[in-house]
Amino acid sequence: MAATDADPEQSYVEHPLLAEGFLEDRRYQSELVETAVGDHTLVCLPTGLGKTTVSLRVTAERLRDDVGAKSLLLAPTKPLVEQHAAFYREALQIPDDEIVVFTGDVRPDDRAELWGSARVVIATPQVVENDLVGGQIDLRDVVHVTFDECHRASGDYAYVYIAERYHADAADPLVTGMSASPGGDEEEILSVCANLGVSEVAVMTEDDADVADYTHDTDVEWERIELPDAVLEIRDSLNDVITERLEALKELGVTRSTQPDMSQKDLNRMRGKLRELIDNDQSEGYEGMSLHAEVMKLRRAVELVETQSVESVRRYFERQKNAARSSGASKASQRLVSEPRVKEAMRRAEAFDGLHPKFRRVRMLLAETLGIEGGERVIVFTESRDTAEALTEFLGNHFDARRFVGQGDKEGSDGMTQTEQGEVLDAFKSGKFEVLVSTSVAEEGLDVPEVDLVCFFEPVPTAIRSVQRKGRTGRQAEGRVVVLMAEDTRDEAFFWISRRREEEMEEELRSLQSLADDFADEFGGQETLAEYADGDAPASVAPGGADGGDAAGVRSAADGQAGLTDFDDGGGETDDAGKEGGGSDAGGDASEAGTADGADADADEASEAEGTVARADPPAEDDHVEVVVDQRELESTIARDLSKREHVETRLETLAVGDYVVSDRVALERKSVADFLDTLLGGDRDLFEQARDLARHYDRPVFILEGGDLYGARNVHPNAIRGALASLAVDYGLSVLRTEDEDDTADMLDVLAGREQLTRDREVSVHGEKGAKTLTEQREYVVSSITDVGPVTARALLSHFGSVEAVMTADEETLMEADGVGEVTAERVREVVAGDYRP
Repeated sequence: MAATDADPEQSYVEHPLLAEGFLEDRRYQSELVETAVGDHTLVCLPTGLGKTTVSLRVTAERLRDDVGAKSLLLAPTKPLVEQHAAFYREALQIPDDEIVVFTGDVRPDDRAELWGSARVVIATPQVVENDLVGGQIDLRDVVHVTFDECHRASGDYAYVYIAERYHADAADPLVTGMSASPGGDEEEILSVCANLGVSEVAVMTEDDADVADYTHDTDVEWERIELPDAVLEIRDSLNDVITERLEALKELGVTRSTQPDMSQKDLNRMRGKLRELIDNDQSEGYEGMSLHAEVMKLRRAVELVETQSVESVRRYFERQKNAARSSGASKASQRLVSEPRVKEAMRRAEAFDGLHPKFRRVRMLLAETLGIEGGERVIVFTESRDTAEALTEFLGNHFDARRFVGQGDKEGSDGMTQTEQGEVLDAFKSGKFEVLVSTSVAEEGLDVPEVDLVCFFEPVPTAIRSVQRKGRTGRQAEGRVVVLMAEDTRDEAFFWISRRREEEMEEELRSLQSLADDFADEFGGQETLAEYADGDAPASVAPGGADGGDAAGVRSAADGQAGLTDFDDGGGETDDAGKEGGGSDAGGDASEAGTADGADADADEASEAEGTVARADPPAEDDHVEVVVDQRELESTIARDLSKREHVETRLETLAVGDYVVSDRVALERKSVADFLDTLLGGDRDLFEQARDLARHYDRPVFILEGGDLYGARNVHPNAIRGALASLAVDYGLSVLRTEDEDDTADMLDVLAGREQLTRDREVSVHGEKGAKTLTEQREYVVSSITDVGPVTARALLSHFGSVEAVMTADEETLMEADGVGEVTAERVREVVAGDYRP
């Protein structure tokens, strides 16, 4: 793809912004570049054939004559970002300090400063999303955005939000999406194109003559592996429990089958029927949903023991035991670990000292490739991080093997830092070791060197991932792919799914190639997001709000509904808290608002007939409001929603108090119904501490409770819920507001910000740190931090024993003398206090 020394017989790309003699001039790449320069384009090209080169050349062309322009390349992982940055710095005739990297390792303030001087920014999408939400960067001067591995552009993934903002904000936008595998069918591919605002599809396959010159055959071998009896016994014990649980679900009428290997599609359909029962207030729905959750946990254990290793299922059982003992544990988790047949399976897994037969087969394949055949490099892919660790340790006894896993660590195993990932890849490229054992983190786009063998420890049930993995071989020479498949297991099902989906995707790509003009016609009939900005946008993307609302979150007059700000007479505040706006006079103003200037007479009559008492006037052009958002709230869609509203400016901060701030006196704490109910079950002990801090620092603290069925969502007595709400309002002085969902919460924040900043003319001010705890509070906090010990129990223990030291040194029997302390709690305290520390 690139050369360090110019070959006199080789043709190279010539461009004023590209290094001379660096990029080989390939005809298929030039054709793709020509298409991508002309319009928003999805570029489909097999792995290893230069998608990044195509994007680079488009970027160079867009930056050629525009000194003030910027280009943005987005990639899903940090290692991939670093790889692209190194390639761009080598290929572009642009100073290295103008080609910058944005990842979470770069401070937000530094990113804002770097953005101003950069010409090329290469970033992870989450960082760019955060900077857009926080108002740190502006896309106006960005003339080219590349979405690498663009098949991810679906749902709430950051690509979707960034594309929408880019089309709306940029003066001269151009999008290039890149993927070797954009989707499994036409619907998925069209969805990706729509989410990115793409109107052209440019496809090259290995069947194209000029592409075929740069590829070699890759044989795919499927090897069947027979499982030993000890492994099958563990599997069968678990399947027996699954069958029993499915029989109970069958009695509820939500399934006809009790086969433990039923399809995921059937399980999803079953869950839908259970949800209908719950929605109809039938208690069987809750019972069935708990059984369904248990089935899903058991199926995961079966999958691990069949297709991965006994070690991976042993670790899975350990995590399930810990989950079942935690406060607020689900009944499904508790039943799972207490079921005798599951306990027997756990015992068998602990006692098993043999190897899963796949381990031995991998070792033999590596011996053939690296020893007999004289190969140099091998990649082994596995789905499980536990298996990756066990496999690396096992293979390390015979070969120089290292693992390559992601940074996330939600299941207890150690991840890798970005630096560690980079060091491992560099060492693999330079031949310092011969076997890379990787999870999915190495599948997408990483410039992993050409390898002699790609071994799939298990079949991958998605076409996209299978294609990505196979692309690691067969680029410069003939390659070999071996997929290990345990007989009579889920591996076989995944084998057929993978083969069918891969064939479908290959056919879809061929169809895309032959029907490119039809796709262009289809996209040509759609309005772009930028065109919506002219005022004809549907409600979902209209400027001014996620639902097409006007400034301050009020709905427009066209929908015939009143906004909250219309009920305020603007008469100023009173000394009586909570009685702002002048009482009954507000009603008079509201009536006048219903006949405001510009309203159609017929519309007024219709409004009166329907009983409408107020109407929202359109906002002034300069009616902008600001909402400060806590960084941790970015997991919801609320901040993204607000940031897309033209009249709302969002600012991200790590707030010590509250989740949102809309003025110097109003801050809000947001809890979903599920989170709130977890509080009552001991899952979150910080709620009332948060309420106290909010009340200390803000005059008008607000608690937003978001979600639907407050009294029926969990098995919590209604009076416990009412008591908690009453405590928030009476003991802590918080106003408690209900919202239906995240969209409704965003609208409420918009309204509150408008009322405070526009109507009341108040400034936005983030107040200080959390108040320091008293000694009593600190002692309660120490004891209550132990799982299964809440604040009430902590106070009971301290009242009984008199000190933290006395609590921590008491034995189980003595602990149970305190009010409300049972055997489980006492056992947990002693386990935490006296157990050995294992880092």
